[in-house]
This record gives sequence, C-alpha cells and structure tokens, in this order.
Amino acid sequence: MAFTVSSDSFKDGDYLAMTHAGSADHGFGCEGGNTSPHLKWSGAPAGTKSFAVTCYDPDAPTGSGFWHWLVVNIPPDVTELSLGAGSAGGVMPKGALQTRTDYGFAGYGGPCPPQGDHPHRYLFTVFAVGEDSLPVKADTPAAQIGFNLNFKTLAKASIMGLFKR
Repeated sequence: MAFTVSSDSFKDGDYLAMTHAGSADHGFGCEGGNTSPHLKWSGAPAGTKSFAVTCYDPDAPTGSGFWHWLVVNIPPDVTELSLGAGSAGGVMPKGALQTRTDYGFAGYGGPCPPQGDHPHRYLFTVFAVGEDSLPVKADTPAAQIGFNLNFKTLAKASIMGLFKR
C-alpha cells in the first residue's frame, strides 16, 4: 500500500479557499481566516514511530521559499488532523508539537502571496518518521526541522493547493 495524503478541504492541485489564507494580524495584507485545512493520510510504512506535517511555499519571493506550518511528534496512531487543528484555538493530537514558521510563530500561518503575483504552490507534506520524537522545541527554526526530517523520514506524501490574490 502506498503512503498517501488527502484532504476534505481541497483537492490536489485546486485553489485553497480564503478560509485557509493568512489573516490580517500576520501582516502582508491578507484578510483570510487562517484556518489550517483538514489532512488525512494512510499507508504508512512499517517502522513508523511518529508523523510530521509541513506546509511550504516554494514560490515565495525569498530565495528560500516560505514555511507556513510545521508539526512534529504526531503519535503513530494518528492519521488525520481536523480542520483548524493548527490554528489558534485548534486542538492538536496529544504529544504533537507545532514549531516556528517563517511568520515567526508556532502554528499554522496561511497563504498570503504578493498581490498580483502568479499562483503560488502550497505543499502540504506528511512525513512518516522512524523516531518517536524529534529533538526540537517550539522555537526551532524550520531549516533545522527539515534537517531532522531529512535523516529520520521513512516515507512522505504531499498534496498541493494553489493560492493567488
């Protein structure tokens, strides 16, 4: 069985709704709801001891993309994050840790590409991790999370949403 990820909030390659876009309090001029989308995964390989979820925009005009969401240490029996789980007031699975995004805070920060720019791709990736937990904290930078995931991932699956304003 292949490792896959899907969403009730959007289909792979579709545009994300304004409810998922960044909110005014994040700066950058967006007025979205900043609600993290629903994600569900299946087919994790044997040996999976935890999961991680990221949302990354490779099209951000930064030279290094933009990390919108990072969650690590999701228990191995969890196969879904509900709508809004990563947003302020949302409920994450026990033991899961949201870490610092490129917005500068831990938790989901929705899409907000520059006004008039081409559609940006938002890659929501679920990682099957061969460790119970990664040695990181809520303020660990995204690059360090990526470094850890690079060496501890058994499999990964992605779904892509688009956003333009």
